[in-house]
Formats: sequence, structure tokens, C-alpha cells
Amino acid sequence: MSSSQDKTVFSSELIAAFDRETAKYPAEQRQSAVMACLTHVQKAYGYVSPQSESALAEYLRMPAIAVHEVTTFYNMYNQEPVGRFKINVCTNLPCQLRGGLEALNHLCQKLSIEPGQTTKDGLITLQAAECMGACADAPVLLVNDVNMCSFMEHEKIDRLLEGLKQEAHS
Repeated sequence: MSSSQDKTVFSSELIAAFDRETAKYPAEQRQSAVMACLTHVQKAYGYVSPQSESALAEYLRMPAIAVHEVTTFYNMYNQEPVGRFKINVCTNLPCQLRGGLEALNHLCQKLSIEPGQTTKDGLITLQAAECMGACADAPVLLVNDVNMCSFMEHEKIDRLLEGLKQEAHS
């Protein structure tokens, strides 16, 4: 998989964004900006590649494994290209008890993909996720790491998918 991100050289605009983030911390704590910088990388490229992790680690003067640990801990960082819409389905125990796995299975069936996959048209990536902090609203979905959808029974899931498809074609 080749992309401009593989060059491990960030654009001047991206470096300027990193500089703004690291300026918020004392020089010896610049690694505290890792999450903000990863967010800028993802916004620029759509995902965070291993090469970008290494280059960011060098910029922040921290071990590459430490950047990788942050990237892999949080669902919001994509480690490979994703569809236009990323749907995370909470599968933590409280959501499971209230239909989280059924919601995930329904999405798998409707989209003809498994968790971690993207639809053939590149529109939707489906992921299982851990707690989203909205257990009382289960089952819960998170679209593009921003839009929380609560009480997602099958009919609401179907309406959500229709809405995403319409948005993609408008």
C-alpha cells in the first residue's frame, strides 16, 4: 500500500500544526502532544501508518513504540485506510446485554462485511469497539468518531445506513 504518507516526511503545514500543539507544553514534555499530533496526521492522510508513527516519534523525541501504543489503544486512530463512514459498535458487556452484538451482527449482514472490513464500494468501515461511556443508551454506535447513535435497534440501524448512503450521493 503506497501513499504520500509512506515518505515519512511531513508537509510544512503538518509540521506547523505539530509546532502549535507542542508549544502548549514545556519543552521536556513535548510528547504530551502525541494525541493531538496523531489527530493531525489522521486528518491529513485518513489514517496513521507505521511510517507516520515513526516520523512523529522522531519529531516528538519519544520511542516509536510509545506512539504506536497510543495509536493502537484508541479506536479513533485508523491504522489503515477506512471508508468514508466508519461505524464503531460498542460490544462491551453492558451494550452486549442490551443488544450490542445483535446490532453488530445486523450491520454485518446488511453490509455483507465482517468487523474490521470496508464495504466493496469503500463507503463504510465497520468496527467493534469497547466502552463508549453511554451504557444506558445501548446499543450504541459511533459514526466517524463523532456522532453517537443511541438505542440502535435494527430499524434505526437501517435508517442510519440509508441516511449515510444518501449523504454519500449528495
